[in-house]
This record gives sequence, structure tokens and C-alpha cells, in this order.
Amino acid sequence: MLPGVVVPSSGFPQVERGTLCAVTLLGNRAPVAVAVATMSTAEMLAAGMKGKGFAVLHTYTDHLWEYGDKSCPPTLAPLVTDPAEKESDEDEEEVEGKEPVISFSTDPLQHVDVGDLSLKEQDSCAMLTGKEELNENRAAETAEGADTEVQQEAEDSRTPQEQMDALFNQCFFHALKCKVKKSDLPLLTSTFLRSHMFSCCPAGQQLDIKKSSYKKFSKFLQCMQHQKILQVKELNKGVESIVEVDWKHPDIKAFAVPEGFSSASAAQDSKSEEREQVYHAPEIIPLYGVSTKMIPLFQESGHRKGSILSSSEVRNIIINYVKTNELVDETNKNFVKVNAILCDCLLDKSEQDEISNLKWDDLLSRCLERLQPLHQVTFFGQEPIVRKGNIEPINITVAQRSSNKKVTIIKNLELYGLDPQCVANVLQQKVQASATITPVPGTKDRVQVQIQGNQIHHLAKMLLEEYQLPRKYIQGLEKAPKLGRKK
Repeated sequence: MLPGVVVPSSGFPQVERGTLCAVTLLGNRAPVAVAVATMSTAEMLAAGMKGKGFAVLHTYTDHLWEYGDKSCPPTLAPLVTDPAEKESDEDEEEVEGKEPVISFSTDPLQHVDVGDLSLKEQDSCAMLTGKEELNENRAAETAEGADTEVQQEAEDSRTPQEQMDALFNQCFFHALKCKVKKSDLPLLTSTFLRSHMFSCCPAGQQLDIKKSSYKKFSKFLQCMQHQKILQVKELNKGVESIVEVDWKHPDIKAFAVPEGFSSASAAQDSKSEEREQVYHAPEIIPLYGVSTKMIPLFQESGHRKGSILSSSEVRNIIINYVKTNELVDETNKNFVKVNAILCDCLLDKSEQDEISNLKWDDLLSRCLERLQPLHQVTFFGQEPIVRKGNIEPINITVAQRSSNKKVTIIKNLELYGLDPQCVANVLQQKVQASATITPVPGTKDRVQVQIQGNQIHHLAKMLLEEYQLPRKYIQGLEKAPKLGRKK
């Protein structure tokens, strides 16, 4: 797992997905495991050094080791000894106790045969091609490293502490300018550091707050808060969150993104910008189709089966039909006489012998009920789409899970042009709870958002205020938890 990997002071080794790696312990170059990288170096840094970085194939004391002479790994001194690194390693070991901290190497020369087994014999071709690629990569890295070293010696005569302070400032402003969006707030400070600042760190460098003048990340954020760049609050006991960012601050505006930054992070930025495009609620208009039973009533106006009409058009056709056939009650103009066609189209069999007059409102409502329901949806910048039936509302339910835990489930977001994954991400950031996307049972292409806890208050605010959706298209808002009175 990446949180347990120690990055050497010389920089993170460049590996690609599928690279065979040797896993070692601090202070000893002898491998204790063989693993395959599950992601590249750029992907590891972009992920903030979180998640599974290596799939372990073989370890010290496993069954394969038992087939050999069961010897212990030799003690091989590190190639480079850095006093600062040693101090930081000792600090880490004091904090973590006996839990081993691992590092890894991609050096193919660190190869040990166990008995008659040999990786070289089985995968000679793969090893040869791997060596060629590694040699090319090393040559390129050596040339780049030489150039950067000359530049650093000429331009940067600062102390290591000052350099780390500058790196923190660079990653801080880079993350605020390119990674964090307004919808992400409130944002846990730990998430901001791991997921945003770490991914903005240049290749070959690593953020280490202990090597800076701040010593603690909270002190660094306090300094930025004094400069009125952001505001940090303790929303939960012992847990601080960034609640406000001044993106118009001169320091953020003046910051220039470093050249040659990883294309992976640039792609991530473009994806997040696409997701952050302003949502426009669709225009939804109920329509009505002429059914077989209603043809006699509408054929006088030139309509036939399947004709699509709006409610106002239906109203005008009915009014014209009544006036043309002189069906308005002479004694009370609020009533309409029921002729043979109106009787067949609008009355049930049990009502045909009893009802001779209908109120105007009753006449129109009966007519709309007996027409085929349709609806027209017009998304922003697109042509209108007509669908059968009434549009399903966004359905919000609260379900009970094991250990009396509740989850909020949201369905039918796609019908309103909302991306379920985008809604899940926004909700997850707002309420700081886990959100997942799962298929809707009994359907093929529909998915639902599931988030921990009863989050209907936050959903109502987002759907009604931010997305401007009419309340009539949202079902389940009444299930919001009742807020208790403070004593």
C-alpha cells in the first residue's frame, strides 16, 4: 500500500505499470519481497500516495521461501547515506513503533536465485527488454538530472528548509488554482494535502512538513489564513476543514503553473472542469396524444390518432367544439350539455345514464385524463425530445442497513440531464461521507447514487437552490430528518 512506501531523498524512482520491483526495508538494500507495480510513478503521485501501488508476488518466509534453504536476507548497506534522511527515518520509526516501513527498487541486477528457480530462465525476453527500457530511461533521467542540478546550483542557494517552504507554497497555490473548486468546500485539510497538494508536487520531489519551517501542516494553513487566502474552521471536534477560499487574492491570481507539469494531472484538471460546467435545468412541458377512444371528439378540429397537443391546445379544441355544437347550458353557462360524443369519450358506463351536464373544469380535466400522457424535455443547447408517459421524478429514499446505519438513495438523475457520478462527487465533498454508484435493480442502463446517512437536507438545497429544479419533480424531500431543538 502506497502510504507505507518511503520515497528516498534522491526522488521517487520512475516506474511504469507492470514493472517488476524489489521491496526492501529501510537501512537494508536486500529485498524482502518481489512485486509488480499496479500504477506508474505519475499516477502514484497524482493519487496522493494513496491506494494499492504494488501487487506482491513473493515474500520472505512464504511457501516459495520454504522450498529453499530458509536463509535470512543479508544486510546490505544503503548506497547513499543522507543524514537528513536518517533523522527522518528515525523519527518515523519512533512514531510507528515496530511496523516496518518499506521502500522499493527497480534495479534488475538485484536478482537472487532460490534453489533451481530462476526468473531469468522463465522470462529472459521480458527481462532483456526491461533492461533496455531501464537503461534508456536511466540515460534520459541522468541527462535531465544533470541539467536541473546545474540550474539549481546556479539559481538556488537557499537552505533545505527554505527550499521546502518554497515547495509547500508552490504546491499550495497550484492546488488552489487548478485542483480545488468551490463545490469541493468544505474540504478536510488532510484531504487537501493528500489528494490535491501531493499531486501538484514536481517529479523527483516530495512534500515533507517536518523539513519545513512550519513543522505542522496546521501552522502552514494558519499562516495562509493570516494572509486572508483561505479560512479554516473546526467543523467537527479535532477535525479542521477549509470552508472558504479567496480565489481573487493577488497571490493566487499571480501564480503561474510550472511548465512541463504531468499530462496526467492536466487531463484530470480538464475532466474536473468539464464536470464543473454550469448546470441548466431542462424545460419540461407535459403533452397529450389523441387516443383511439378520443378520436370522435378531436376529428372535427382536424386531428387524428397519435396527434400531439399541449394542454392549452386541448383546452381551445374543447371550447371550440362546445361552442360549435351549441352545448353551453342556456340556464347556467358554467355547465356544458353532454351529447353522444362527449358521453362516449368522457363518461364511464355507470355514469352515462346519470350525468347530463358537466362543469367546464370537470369537462377539461376528464378530457386530459383520457388522453395519452407524453412529455417534452428540452436540455440546454439541444433539440427538444418527446417521450411517452409522465416524466419520473427524482426519487429520494432513506434505507436502513446493518448496525442501524442509514443510507440515502437517489434515482432518475439521468432523466434531468444530471451526471450521477458528478452528483455523487459533489455530495461526498459537501457532507464528507462515502458515496457510491450502483445499478438500479431490474434495469439495464440506469444507476443510482447511494450516500451514507440521511442527507436529504443537503440534497434539497443542492437540487432546489443550486440546480434550480422545480419541487414537483423531486419526490421524497419530506423524509428529511427533523432538527431537534437545542436546550
